[in-house]
Amino acid sequence: MRRAGALLALLVLAGCGSAPAPSAPRPGASTLTRTLADPDGDGSLQAASGEPLADRTELARASRPGPVLATFAQLSDLHLRDEESPSRVPFLDRYGEPFDTAFRPHEALAAQVAAAAVRAINRQRPDAVFVTGDLADNGQRNEIAWATRVLDGGQVDPDSGGGGYEGVQSADDPDPFYYRPDVDPPRHRGLLAAAQRSFASPGLRAPWFAAAGNHDVLLQGELAPSARTDAIATGDRLITSLDPRAKLPSRASTSEAVDALLGAARGGRSERVPADAGRGSLSGAELVRALARGRATRTPDRLDYAVDVGASVRAVVLDVVDRAGGAGAVTGAAQLAWLRAQLAAAGSRAVVVVSHQPLPEAVLEVLDAAPRVVAAIHGHTHRNALTPRGRYWIVSTASLADTPMQGRMLRLRRAAAGGYVLETWMVDQDGRGLAATARELAFLDAQGGRPGGYAGVPADRNARLYLP
Repeated sequence: MRRAGALLALLVLAGCGSAPAPSAPRPGASTLTRTLADPDGDGSLQAASGEPLADRTELARASRPGPVLATFAQLSDLHLRDEESPSRVPFLDRYGEPFDTAFRPHEALAAQVAAAAVRAINRQRPDAVFVTGDLADNGQRNEIAWATRVLDGGQVDPDSGGGGYEGVQSADDPDPFYYRPDVDPPRHRGLLAAAQRSFASPGLRAPWFAAAGNHDVLLQGELAPSARTDAIATGDRLITSLDPRAKLPSRASTSEAVDALLGAARGGRSERVPADAGRGSLSGAELVRALARGRATRTPDRLDYAVDVGASVRAVVLDVVDRAGGAGAVTGAAQLAWLRAQLAAAGSRAVVVVSHQPLPEAVLEVLDAAPRVVAAIHGHTHRNALTPRGRYWIVSTASLADTPMQGRMLRLRRAAAGGYVLETWMVDQDGRGLAATARELAFLDAQGGRPGGYAGVPADRNARLYLP
């Protein structure tokens, strides 16, 4: 998300105590009842009143909601990251655009945030949960394993390499660019040590279905992995800064990008860290096996499949990640033909189409011709948005990696006057333990925090969407 294509291919290849008390009251799981806000703009979140459903009548007039057909949730962009991995490149943030999210002050707490979101979604009792991509941050085996364990439930060990934290946020790191929680304000002594400890996730109580994201397939969501990049990721050299005199090329092949970054690293700083074979990349087929979970997919290396949510709703999950690299979405004739067949096979059921990236125009045109489609839901943008198109709604949901750290609930109902009503509302992660500190730091983050406006306007969060 938010990474420019050709230049950001350079990103990927760098060679590369007890939990603090919550800083704000925990909200109710549903923002319909109460939520968090910063009314005086001082950067401190406080409990606030809930947000009612706003009527959105761009596609159809308001009508009394009737029987519920299905209730499902969306979690997106978990970005579980191995923040100690040699293939990560947090030092590139200081170069400015387009390197704007290579480092997050709360990056060591991603697994705990995901578990907090799981607990909150469980309280909503959905029939199913769609996880719309970027479960991992850097396409590593251990990141995908952590994500599936958080979602399935069980003991999660988010540490890698040797025991304890080794990375750019250590208290003795001399670089003022990085936030070091043991010594820098807001100070959270012992935070990094606590972040590495094993913890229990309750797991989602409802069945969950994943879409592939570019960060699940590509290094830093941009670059196709190779034997050379795997050697860097599984090695023992962690680059923490580049030679300040180095100039990075605006465009480069994989080999050229590696050479440029390794050359720039020679005059910078690096440290030795314990190597970890678990930091290697998954192949496309391995990722599909990990996330399809025994379900039949269109091809062995593409996560295209269909599932039913109850008797009245069919969900079609599309994999539009460009395996050649880059964050943009792609499609092809075979996928479009398969999609048309799935839409026809849905019969009289309502159809929801699920993806990570916003769908390419060619896919949207197929949906335009399918009268039973009620919504296309995606992540990737890290932003809440509800956009009408033709006869259906496009639903974008914010990330768990950045503020506002929310999931989304969706409830499809019949409308008294015919057609459908899609009710949707946001769900705050529950703010227990380290997840509270992560939310505080994410809100203060100059890049992914409050200045970005990723929560959207109220009508993009809690709404009643009327459909013809």
